[in-house]
Parts: sequence; structure tokens; C-alpha cells
Amino acid sequence: MAKEASNLIDMHNRITATQLGNLLRMQVRTLASKPELAHTLPPMMVWGAPGLGKSTIIHDIAKEFGIGFIDVRLAQREPVDVRGLPVPDRENKRVEWMVSGEWPREGRGILLFDELTAADRSLQVAAYELILDRRLGELYKVPDGWYICAAGNRVDDAAVATTMSSALANRFMHVELVEDVNSWIAWATTHGIHPSVMGFLRYRPECLLRQTDENLERGWPTPRAWERVSVMLDVLSEVGENASCSTDEALLRSVVYGLVGNRAGVEFLEFHKLNSEFDDARSMMLNPDANVEIPSKVDRKFAFCTAVAYYLWRGKDEKEAKALLDGFFRISLKLSSDFACMVMADALGGCGLITEKEAAKRIISHPEYKEWAKVHGTAMRRHHAY
Repeated sequence: MAKEASNLIDMHNRITATQLGNLLRMQVRTLASKPELAHTLPPMMVWGAPGLGKSTIIHDIAKEFGIGFIDVRLAQREPVDVRGLPVPDRENKRVEWMVSGEWPREGRGILLFDELTAADRSLQVAAYELILDRRLGELYKVPDGWYICAAGNRVDDAAVATTMSSALANRFMHVELVEDVNSWIAWATTHGIHPSVMGFLRYRPECLLRQTDENLERGWPTPRAWERVSVMLDVLSEVGENASCSTDEALLRSVVYGLVGNRAGVEFLEFHKLNSEFDDARSMMLNPDANVEIPSKVDRKFAFCTAVAYYLWRGKDEKEAKALLDGFFRISLKLSSDFACMVMADALGGCGLITEKEAAKRIISHPEYKEWAKVHGTAMRRHHAY
């Protein structure tokens, strides 16, 4: 019966990365406009599998608002680091307490107790008062502009995790972060993730996070691992260019397998190999006389469209930037509406190179935008609604 109740709870508090970001924005804005609610606005506990990006999402929200961010890893602390250090006052025959200087003293921000479930019970108990009452006795008070969050893995994730006591659990508003490829792709398009990674996960979304039948002591597919695959693809590409030779395939295999494991690694490398001619998309964008050829196979179409968005904002100068944008419209007008909307959504994200506002300005002001909206506008509205 207890297990059934637990499953019901888990089903009702699941949340995607996009939804988590929106919830955090609401809490941060609320504290900014009504700081008097600091003691009644519930702190948030974010549960989820390792590698889902829980702390990254929280950090990104703080960065978005331009506010402070403090990441406290309780598992690496001692209780005195939280409660303070007792210092004897022999003259007055009493004990004074010195509180850690890392706790925020002013302004606004997010105070994150990361890997909370990896901390033992003594450390969880030490954090009770700070989380519930936002203070440590009369020694310290969390400024009203700071929102308190925590994050941790579940006991059944095969990660270091201690069962949370009911006393501490009752202090939080609990949400469980789940994998969602659409949310991850939306994030990836604003963070310069390699087109090979985005194209593959669009084609095989079930590989974004997979724990079943994986060796969890080695590399396995998670959003964090795929981000690192992207980084290493860029690194290996630079090494190949500097050495005036192609990237060593054995080295690439070792890197990919070491990050996402053999099963997802084999699939990804095959996809990457078949769809690695991304310069074809760039050349087609830059040449107004080139014949626009859209791949017929679904996997290649995902890779092609992802590459078009990837190269769009990578012009070396003003002339090339204009040519790339012209080519973007020339190609997207030839796409079916589902892929045209996908590539437009990526383009509007700026790919981590320009702001979303600037991307929208350049796209909407282009002479071909009206024609694009006429052909794909209805589908785009459905795409956004979804």
C-alpha cells in the first residue's frame, strides 16, 4: 500500500525543465515584488535522476535575473559549517558562535542546497532551521530577497542518497524533474550544442536519459552527458583542424562511449557518421544559385535542419551573415511545415550567439519573412501552442 501511494505521488508532481524554470521564475519574481512573503513562500525540493541538470536549471534562472547564486553541497560539509562554530568567551564565561561567511547577507538570489539527499542525517538536521525558519537562532537571518531551493537524487537512482526524514521533507514543496527532449532542445539551441547531438536526440528522443540495462558505474545517457559529448566534438574538431588531419575515429569512439555508454554511443556515432557533412548545409545557404535539396530520410532531415539553424548566426562578417539568413529562408520555404517550424524555433533561440530578441528582430525584418509566415504561419502557431 505504501509503495502504491508513493507511485501516485510521483506521478502527480512530475515537472519538465521548462516548467521548473517557469516555477522558479514565479517564485523569484514574487520575492522581488513582495519580500514580506519570504517566510511563507515554500522552499522547493527538486528530485530527479543524476545528470538531468537540476542545479544547472536553477543556476541559469539566477543568471537570467542577474541575482546572486550560492551552491551549498551539504555532503561535503560538517554540521558546524551550517550551524556555526562555537568560540569560548572566557572573560564572560560563555560560548559565542561564529556563522559562516558564505551565507548571503544582502540583496537577492537563490540559495541552493545541492545533493541534499547525499548528506547524512546529522547534516540534514543542521539545515532544518535554516530551511524552515530562514535563520540560525539569533545569529543569522536569510535576507528576504533570497529564495531557498534544494536538489537531490532519489534512493532508487543507484546514486549516493539518504532517505529524507519526514521532518525535513515537510518543509519543502516537492517536484520531480523528468526528462523531456523538447525542453532540452529548447535549452540546447541557446547554448551552442553541437548539431549532431541535437539532431540525434530529435531522431532518438528516448536516448536523452536511459538508466535501464545501463552500467550506471560507467558512462550512460543523461542530458549532462550529451552536453559533454557536444563539448568534446568541438574540442576534437579543433584538434583535427590544428593538426591538419581528420579526427581519429578510435579516439572519438572512446570519448563518446566514455560519456554515454556503448549502447547509445554506437547509435550516436552511426548517426554522426552518416550525417556529418554539415558543410553541405552551410554551402547551400551561402550560394543563392545552389539547388535546394532536402534529404528524404528522416534521420538525415533532422540533421540537415539542425545544421541550418546551427550555421545561421555564425557569419564571419556582415556580408556572410546576410547570405546565411537569405539561405535560411530559401531552404525553410522548401521544407514541410513540421520541419520548417522546428528550424525556425531553433533560429529564434539565437544558438547561444545572439539574444532571442535580436534573433527575432533579424528574422522578422527579412523580406522573405511574410512569405514564410504565409506558408508556415498556421503550423508555427500550433507548434508554439504545443
